[in-house]
Amino acid sequence: MDEIDRKVVAALQENGRASLKKIGEILGFTSMGAKKRLDKLLKSGMIKVSALVNVKKAKAYAAILLLEVNSSAAMKRILEKFKKCPRVVYVCSTIGGYNMLVMTVAEDLSTLESESLEVCSIRSQPGVRRSEFYPIGEIYYSPYLPVRVNLASRSREKAPCGAVCKNCERYASNKCRACPSTIYYRSSADSLF
Repeated sequence: MDEIDRKVVAALQENGRASLKKIGEILGFTSMGAKKRLDKLLKSGMIKVSALVNVKKAKAYAAILLLEVNSSAAMKRILEKFKKCPRVVYVCSTIGGYNMLVMTVAEDLSTLESESLEVCSIRSQPGVRRSEFYPIGEIYYSPYLPVRVNLASRSREKAPCGAVCKNCERYASNKCRACPSTIYYRSSADSLF
């Protein structure tokens, strides 16, 4: 990325709906020149334009999970199992005592607790030696997260991870809303999903 590319990115971070005319003004380019730069960044995969969700406004709860996974094969299985989970926001491999970091979101504290405990929890997967679960208090600087609302189809019998929400004790006792990709999901007027 050169200085002009950084200005394009900064303009879009400030306002993701900035017009090509506005971006061109910032760059000292015409709108066509700005379009060429933007297209280059998009085509190269350097940037992606998408909607982020303000989790504070959505009244959602986020958590960080630190996992020690015992092998690369176990990590691959976990990644495959949860790749279509709407509540998983980020998954990163790390170097150190814990070798996997996951950020998740939930609509309420009770559902967040289910993400920590139940069969649908990443923590409960084979190959996880130990884990830490940290509910996030305040998010500073930017409360916007790439929540994968597009995966909340509410159409599946089983969750993408294979869990069957209707068989879960926490779901039966109204302590979990269920996976947003399943027909069992309990939404409300202000639901994140």
